[in-house]
Amino acid sequence: MKLILLGAPGAGKGTQAKFICEKFGIPQISTGDMLRAQVKAGTPLGMEAKKHMDSGGLVPDAVIIGMVKERLKEDDCKNGYLFDGFPRTIPQAEAMKEAGVPLDIVLEIDVPDQDIIDRMAGRRVHLASGRTYHVTYNPPKVAGKDDVTGEDLIQRDDDKEETVRHRLDIYHSQTKPLVTFYSNWQNAGDAQAPKVKKIAGVGGVDEITARVLGALN
Repeated sequence: MKLILLGAPGAGKGTQAKFICEKFGIPQISTGDMLRAQVKAGTPLGMEAKKHMDSGGLVPDAVIIGMVKERLKEDDCKNGYLFDGFPRTIPQAEAMKEAGVPLDIVLEIDVPDQDIIDRMAGRRVHLASGRTYHVTYNPPKVAGKDDVTGEDLIQRDDDKEETVRHRLDIYHSQTKPLVTFYSNWQNAGDAQAPKVKKIAGVGGVDEITARVLGALN
Protein backbone atom coordinates (compact mmCIF):
# COMPACT_ATOMS: atom_id res chain seq x y z
CA MET A 1 0.00 0.00 0.00
CA LYS A 2 1.82 3.08 -1.27
CA LEU A 3 -0.28 6.18 -0.87
CA ILE A 4 -0.53 9.92 -0.57
CA LEU A 5 -3.11 11.32 1.84
CA LEU A 6 -4.52 14.71 0.84
CA GLY A 7 -6.87 16.99 2.70
CA ALA A 8 -7.08 20.50 4.06
CA PRO A 9 -5.56 21.38 7.44
CA GLY A 10 -8.07 20.17 10.04
CA ALA A 11 -9.62 17.55 7.72
CA GLY A 12 -8.62 14.74 10.11
CA LYS A 13 -5.69 13.36 8.09
CA GLY A 14 -3.60 12.70 11.21
CA THR A 15 -6.18 10.39 12.79
CA GLN A 16 -6.73 8.44 9.56
CA ALA A 17 -3.00 8.27 8.74
CA LYS A 18 -2.36 6.60 12.11
CA PHE A 19 -5.12 4.08 11.46
CA ILE A 20 -3.91 3.27 7.91
CA CYS A 21 -0.30 2.83 9.04
CA GLU A 22 -1.31 0.44 11.85
CA LYS A 23 -3.74 -1.49 9.65
CA PHE A 24 -1.31 -2.05 6.77
CA GLY A 25 1.95 -2.12 8.76
CA ILE A 26 3.49 0.77 6.83
CA PRO A 27 5.42 3.87 7.96
CA GLN A 28 4.08 7.40 7.79
CA ILE A 29 6.62 9.47 5.87
CA SER A 30 6.71 13.11 6.83
CA THR A 31 9.25 15.37 5.19
CA GLY A 32 9.74 17.23 8.49
CA ASP A 33 10.82 14.02 10.26
CA MET A 34 13.05 13.09 7.31
CA LEU A 35 14.74 16.49 7.26
CA ARG A 36 15.43 16.38 11.00
CA ALA A 37 16.84 12.83 10.79
CA GLN A 38 19.15 13.65 7.86
CA VAL A 39 20.36 16.91 9.44
CA LYS A 40 21.03 15.08 12.74
CA ALA A 41 22.90 12.28 10.94
CA GLY A 42 24.97 14.86 9.05
CA THR A 43 24.38 13.21 5.65
CA PRO A 44 25.30 15.16 2.49
CA LEU A 45 21.58 15.79 1.84
CA GLY A 46 21.13 16.79 5.48
CA MET A 47 24.01 19.28 5.30
CA GLU A 48 22.60 20.75 2.08
CA ALA A 49 19.16 21.09 3.69
CA LYS A 50 20.63 22.67 6.84
CA LYS A 51 22.38 25.33 4.74
CA HIS A 52 19.00 26.46 3.36
CA MET A 53 17.19 26.16 6.71
CA ASP A 54 19.87 28.19 8.52
CA SER A 55 19.53 31.02 6.01
CA GLY A 56 15.75 30.98 6.47
CA GLY A 57 15.12 29.64 2.96
CA LEU A 58 13.02 26.71 1.79
CA VAL A 59 14.76 23.39 1.22
CA PRO A 60 14.82 22.83 -2.58
CA ASP A 61 12.52 20.12 -3.94
CA ALA A 62 15.51 18.25 -5.43
CA VAL A 63 17.00 17.80 -1.94
CA ILE A 64 13.68 16.61 -0.49
CA ILE A 65 13.14 14.14 -3.37
CA GLY A 66 16.68 12.83 -2.74
CA MET A 67 15.75 12.24 0.90
CA VAL A 68 12.47 10.55 -0.09
CA LYS A 69 14.35 8.11 -2.35
CA GLU A 70 16.81 7.30 0.45
CA ARG A 71 13.99 6.86 2.97
CA LEU A 72 12.11 4.42 0.71
CA LYS A 73 15.13 2.10 0.62
CA GLU A 74 14.74 1.40 4.35
CA ASP A 75 13.34 -1.95 5.50
CA ASP A 76 10.12 -0.59 7.01
CA CYS A 77 9.00 0.57 3.52
CA LYS A 78 8.94 -3.00 2.09
CA ASN A 79 5.12 -3.23 2.40
CA GLY A 80 4.49 0.36 1.36
CA TYR A 81 4.34 3.81 2.90
CA LEU A 82 2.05 6.76 3.49
CA PHE A 83 3.09 10.27 2.49
CA ASP A 84 1.78 12.87 4.88
CA GLY A 85 2.05 16.54 3.90
CA PHE A 86 4.06 15.77 0.77
CA PRO A 87 3.91 16.54 -2.08
CA ARG A 88 2.39 19.94 -1.32
CA THR A 89 2.82 21.53 -4.76
CA ILE A 90 2.65 20.56 -8.44
CA PRO A 91 6.46 20.90 -8.93
CA GLN A 92 6.99 18.46 -6.03
CA ALA A 93 4.47 16.00 -7.53
CA GLU A 94 6.17 16.29 -10.93
CA ALA A 95 9.58 15.71 -9.33
CA MET A 96 8.25 12.58 -7.58
CA LYS A 97 6.82 11.32 -10.85
CA GLU A 98 10.12 11.92 -12.68
CA ALA A 99 12.02 10.18 -9.88
CA GLY A 100 9.78 7.13 -10.38
CA VAL A 101 8.51 7.02 -6.78
CA PRO A 102 5.89 4.20 -6.90
CA LEU A 103 2.34 5.11 -5.80
CA ASP A 104 -0.86 3.04 -5.69
CA ILE A 105 -3.45 5.50 -4.42
CA VAL A 106 -3.97 9.21 -3.85
CA LEU A 107 -6.73 9.52 -1.24
CA GLU A 108 -8.39 12.86 -0.64
CA ILE A 109 -10.30 13.44 2.59
CA ASP A 110 -12.82 16.08 1.59
CA VAL A 111 -14.31 18.41 4.20
CA PRO A 112 -16.14 21.68 3.41
CA ASP A 113 -14.20 24.77 4.51
CA GLN A 114 -16.92 25.95 6.88
CA ASP A 115 -16.86 22.60 8.73
CA ILE A 116 -13.09 22.91 9.17
CA ILE A 117 -13.43 26.49 10.45
CA ASP A 118 -16.12 25.39 12.94
CA ARG A 119 -14.01 22.40 14.00
CA MET A 120 -10.78 24.31 14.54
CA ALA A 121 -12.08 27.66 15.74
CA GLY A 122 -14.03 25.83 18.47
CA ARG A 123 -10.98 24.03 19.89
CA ARG A 124 -9.75 24.93 23.37
CA VAL A 125 -6.64 23.58 25.06
CA HIS A 126 -5.36 23.13 28.59
CA LEU A 127 -1.72 23.89 27.92
CA ALA A 128 -0.14 22.17 30.92
CA SER A 129 -1.73 18.76 30.20
CA GLY A 130 -2.47 18.99 26.48
CA ARG A 131 -6.14 18.14 27.12
CA THR A 132 -8.32 19.45 24.31
CA TYR A 133 -11.97 20.41 24.24
CA HIS A 134 -14.40 21.79 21.70
CA VAL A 135 -16.95 24.43 22.58
CA THR A 136 -19.68 22.55 20.67
CA TYR A 137 -18.67 18.89 20.26
CA ASN A 138 -16.72 18.23 23.47
CA PRO A 139 -17.31 21.15 25.85
CA PRO A 140 -15.68 21.36 29.29
CA LYS A 141 -17.99 21.02 32.31
CA VAL A 142 -17.46 24.70 33.05
CA ALA A 143 -17.06 27.00 30.04
CA GLY A 144 -13.44 28.03 29.53
CA LYS A 145 -12.09 25.84 32.35
CA ASP A 146 -10.20 22.52 32.38
CA ASP A 147 -12.31 19.66 33.85
CA VAL A 148 -9.48 18.32 36.00
CA THR A 149 -7.67 21.39 37.33
CA GLY A 150 -10.22 24.15 36.80
CA GLU A 151 -7.48 26.20 35.12
CA ASP A 152 -8.18 28.43 32.11
CA LEU A 153 -8.40 26.94 28.62
CA ILE A 154 -6.88 28.84 25.71
CA GLN A 155 -7.46 29.05 22.00
CA ARG A 156 -4.20 28.46 20.13
CA ASP A 157 -3.24 31.01 17.48
CA ASP A 158 -3.30 28.19 14.90
CA ASP A 159 -6.99 27.62 15.66
CA LYS A 160 -8.14 31.24 15.33
CA GLU A 161 -10.58 31.75 12.48
CA GLU A 162 -8.42 34.17 10.46
CA THR A 163 -5.42 31.80 10.70
CA VAL A 164 -7.54 28.81 9.66
CA ARG A 165 -8.96 30.75 6.68
CA HIS A 166 -5.43 31.73 5.61
CA ARG A 167 -4.22 28.12 5.80
CA LEU A 168 -7.25 26.98 3.78
CA ASP A 169 -6.49 29.60 1.11
CA ILE A 170 -2.94 28.24 0.80
CA TYR A 171 -4.27 24.68 0.62
CA HIS A 172 -6.73 25.55 -2.18
CA SER A 173 -4.15 27.46 -4.22
CA GLN A 174 -1.15 25.13 -3.80
CA THR A 175 -2.17 21.64 -2.72
CA LYS A 176 -5.72 21.06 -3.97
CA PRO A 177 -4.47 21.23 -7.63
CA LEU A 178 -2.63 17.96 -6.91
CA VAL A 179 -6.00 16.18 -7.17
CA THR A 180 -6.30 17.44 -10.75
CA PHE A 181 -2.65 16.57 -11.48
CA TYR A 182 -3.07 12.95 -10.36
CA SER A 183 -6.53 12.62 -11.97
CA ASN A 184 -5.13 13.79 -15.32
CA TRP A 185 -2.24 11.33 -15.00
CA GLN A 186 -4.67 8.50 -14.21
CA ASN A 187 -6.98 9.49 -17.10
CA ALA A 188 -4.04 9.44 -19.52
CA GLY A 189 -4.04 5.65 -19.06
CA ASP A 190 -0.47 5.40 -17.71
CA ALA A 191 -0.06 2.08 -15.85
CA GLN A 192 2.26 3.82 -13.35
CA ALA A 193 -0.39 6.37 -12.37
CA PRO A 194 -1.95 6.00 -8.91
CA LYS A 195 -5.72 5.64 -8.58
CA VAL A 196 -7.35 8.82 -7.27
CA LYS A 197 -10.07 8.32 -4.64
CA LYS A 198 -12.08 10.78 -2.60
CA ILE A 199 -14.06 10.24 0.58
CA ALA A 200 -16.19 12.58 2.68
CA GLY A 201 -14.38 13.54 5.89
CA VAL A 202 -17.49 14.55 7.84
CA GLY A 203 -19.20 12.40 10.48
CA GLY A 204 -17.86 10.26 13.31
CA VAL A 205 -14.25 9.04 13.27
CA ASP A 206 -15.38 5.40 12.87
CA GLU A 207 -17.61 6.31 9.91
CA ILE A 208 -14.73 8.11 8.20
CA THR A 209 -12.35 5.21 8.93
CA ALA A 210 -14.85 2.79 7.33
CA ARG A 211 -14.92 5.01 4.21
CA VAL A 212 -11.10 5.08 4.14
CA LEU A 213 -10.99 1.27 4.30
CA GLY A 214 -13.59 1.00 1.55
CA ALA A 215 -11.53 3.30 -0.68
CA LEU A 216 -8.28 1.40 -0.03
CA ASN A 217 -9.64 -2.11 -0.51
